[in-house]
Amino acid sequence: MNTSATAIVPPGIRVAVVHDFLFEYAGSERVLEAILALFPQAELFTLFERLPEADRHLVAGRRVHTSFLQRMPGLPGSLKYTVPLMPFAIEQFDLSGFDLILSSSHAVAKGVIVPPDALHLCYCYSPMRYAWDLQSVYLHTEGLSRGLRGLAARLMLHRLRLWDHRSAAGVDAFATSSAFVARRILKAWRREAVVIPPPVSLHPPLALPREPDLYVTVSRLIGYKRIDLMVEAFRAMPQRRLLVIGSGPDLARWRAVAPPNVRFAGFVPDAPMREHLARARAFLFAATEDFGISVLEAQAQGTPVIALGRGGTAETVAGEHSDRPTGLFFHESTPEAIIDAVARFEALDRPIDPQACIDRAAGYAPETFARRFGAWVGQAWTDWQARLAGPSGPD
Repeated sequence: MNTSATAIVPPGIRVAVVHDFLFEYAGSERVLEAILALFPQAELFTLFERLPEADRHLVAGRRVHTSFLQRMPGLPGSLKYTVPLMPFAIEQFDLSGFDLILSSSHAVAKGVIVPPDALHLCYCYSPMRYAWDLQSVYLHTEGLSRGLRGLAARLMLHRLRLWDHRSAAGVDAFATSSAFVARRILKAWRREAVVIPPPVSLHPPLALPREPDLYVTVSRLIGYKRIDLMVEAFRAMPQRRLLVIGSGPDLARWRAVAPPNVRFAGFVPDAPMREHLARARAFLFAATEDFGISVLEAQAQGTPVIALGRGGTAETVAGEHSDRPTGLFFHESTPEAIIDAVARFEALDRPIDPQACIDRAAGYAPETFARRFGAWVGQAWTDWQARLAGPSGPD
């Protein structure tokens, strides 16, 4: 199927792509890259762009518009201090003259002000979790649960929610990564969203021997990822090993308290990371994640998954009672639940077929995203043009 821009919308259509901010090449940036590939003529709008040289291929050769936040010192380290300014900043972009606006939003990108005849479609990774259902977790991890600073933070988040709900009305249609996030969008904004899973970079499985005592997880090391639960579970299972791949603000703290059978590897490049996934007996995941790309990267190597049965992971992993299981779930966020899940996994009468895992991951290939996203935009454009051409009043 031809998924070029001219196959999605007619030639000559001015397209703007709006992304919150750019300082790393992570999950949302991979989706952004796929969207930009579909619309090579699009101009890119973002609050600020501080990509390292190795990741600048994302914006190479493209016109990029930034906001006044581009001149703020200390970014991205001072990112959280700019959050109160982001709604105002995103509203300052001039999108007059554009026919199609595609926002790629996990914070405020959907809040751009668009012309009345322009179509605005949003791929939403999630409403701002720290302002909605995870507010209490955010306030706790940032030390803002009490006191005057805590009160100020709560007032700021209250105002942010009001703006966030109002600005959702300016979007003509939403798409998102999972049914889990679609429910969050419905709760926060009372809007329906089409589910289009993001593209996952899949690589051929490596023919490496499994290490029967090795379990692996890949995650950003931050509180809500619940690495602490896995560390405590493996403290009680000294005969098994856990390898934690990833970096983040909690790396030093968790590394200092980890038992001998838990190793924190920090950042690991893609190729050796795939080797670790291919050698592991299973992949562990304890967070309530919007989607969870690493879970699919593990399955692409034929590696079963043991995961918390909530969030996007419950959609991308086929549980032990499925016809072709690719993993199993635990349902409580406790070390004891993880210990029990590992024991159940090792005692399965029929071991999980690596090919089932590989086939499951194959359904999330980049070309699948391109086809589904292109079809969604193309149909929305056709419907919008019909609406603009319709009668302007009563007969």
